[in-house]
Amino acid sequence: MSNFNHQFEKIGDILVHEEIISNEQLENALSEQKVSNEKLGHILIKQGVISENDLVKAYSLQLGHKHILEEEMMTAPIEVVQLVPEDFAVENNVIALNVKESNILIAMEDPEDLAILDSIRKITSLNPIIMVAGQSALSRVIEKKYGAVRQSGQVEDVISNLSIISGDEDNQEELLLSEEEVSAEDAPFVKLVNLILLEAIQEDSTDIHIEPGKENVIVRIRIDGVLTKIMSPPMTSLNGMVARIKILARLNIAEHRLPQDGRMKIRMRDREIDVRVSILPTIHGEKVVLRLLGSGEKTLSLTNLGFPEDKLKIFRKWINQPYGMVLISGPTGSGKSTTLYASLMEIQSEGTNITTVEDPVEYQVAGTNQVHVNEDIGLTFAHSLRSILRQDPDILLIGEIRDSETADIAVKFSLTGHLVFSTVHANDATSTVTRLLDIGIPPFLLGSSLNLVMAQRLVRLICPKCKEEFTPTDSELKRIGIAKGETKFYQGKGCSHCRFTGYKGRTAIHEILEVSLPIKRLIYDNANEEAIKEKAIEMGMTQLRDAGIEKIKSGETTIYEVLRSTIEGQ
Repeated sequence: MSNFNHQFEKIGDILVHEEIISNEQLENALSEQKVSNEKLGHILIKQGVISENDLVKAYSLQLGHKHILEEEMMTAPIEVVQLVPEDFAVENNVIALNVKESNILIAMEDPEDLAILDSIRKITSLNPIIMVAGQSALSRVIEKKYGAVRQSGQVEDVISNLSIISGDEDNQEELLLSEEEVSAEDAPFVKLVNLILLEAIQEDSTDIHIEPGKENVIVRIRIDGVLTKIMSPPMTSLNGMVARIKILARLNIAEHRLPQDGRMKIRMRDREIDVRVSILPTIHGEKVVLRLLGSGEKTLSLTNLGFPEDKLKIFRKWINQPYGMVLISGPTGSGKSTTLYASLMEIQSEGTNITTVEDPVEYQVAGTNQVHVNEDIGLTFAHSLRSILRQDPDILLIGEIRDSETADIAVKFSLTGHLVFSTVHANDATSTVTRLLDIGIPPFLLGSSLNLVMAQRLVRLICPKCKEEFTPTDSELKRIGIAKGETKFYQGKGCSHCRFTGYKGRTAIHEILEVSLPIKRLIYDNANEEAIKEKAIEMGMTQLRDAGIEKIKSGETTIYEVLRSTIEGQ
């Protein structure tokens, strides 16, 4: 508009002076700012009063900085971009563009943010020269540029610590990822697969999904039970990635029409990770899911599994009994196996023989005899158990009770003076009892053998680095049955530490049903699930939803997590 000198003037005044907004619109935004404490420019964009480009123009007028467009930022060399660590760039929406002598050219949204400039000075030991760019343009450039950094050779030093043992137990071959000879044509796909494996291991994830879409491939990893997108390579890379994974898992690379299953092992300096590979043909191509087992980073102990003191006392009492059955129920991925292994670690001693039958063996526990089920050669749960009975065990862990034959052996084993641990797929503690009756165990045998049934779920923990207090809505409070003002509520704002999810790590919530005499009588009488549940609650059982609410009140998790993991009346 005019040549009036805008330096050091307020952003709102500049926008009014340039006739981009009216005084009235500025007053409205300033009133909202008093409530939300957001930046004025962001409020005006949210209200639809100005565009991102208007804000960039105002910032550049305010302090005399040039503004830069997305296309120009995209030309920044990778070696300059990576001078600023990715976590810092993402959190502060800033990117390095060029280096000249002792200066570093950077693009950022708010040139007045002196804390960011100081940090860049310390990180790079260079003097920052600022260019102003829009928030969403910066986000897009940061995502693309750091994606390119990750796919470049910068991870070679970490990859050199990885080796993969491909194939099954009978036919294994170790491949050192850093030294492997591959053709120039295959090299990009090899690097991409290595990169995905590396990212998943570093994030301590449990699964990797490589999913073909119509135009590109989506790669997601499951962190703390929730899938998170990590990259989206072009569709042309799918066949190369799938072929690479098939080679590592010793699968048929020429077969594209049938599902295939394989395995491999990733060996690092400090741990081994067993990887199950599943390949499924879809309409857009083959989808790959890799399940990472036994990362070996967790210290298995009952004390760090989220048990409140009173529940831990009850659980410990029953796992230290000389005989009977202890069952843990819940859906896939609810931490059942982890709790069972932690129990074994606690009760193992030189005087006991512990044997496990699993499909697959998820953690290797020293001092126990672990049997891996292999149905292809007829080594089923039931077949293994019949042989184990002749191995003089004191404690037996059965990976899962899924049929009447396995259930029958488990019950009889527990009735003949042995302690049996196992898992069952059921919704809660009382439905586990009815599930076993449905499988075909006679009520008098089940009532006599059961010691304890525990239902379990996992909820994500609020990230400690960005935890903040917040006020839930009335409908949320109503759903969890907490009165307004009864307790403080927290959530994670989202930061680089938690990949901007607001959550870091998980804890378990438990519903413990002690099979005491009154409960045994109900089972003998073939009582329905409701009657057993009523009696258990009367005797002090905490239901899953209530256990989750306790975690909300202690500030460990959020309302959303508890509602996501449990259902009302459960």
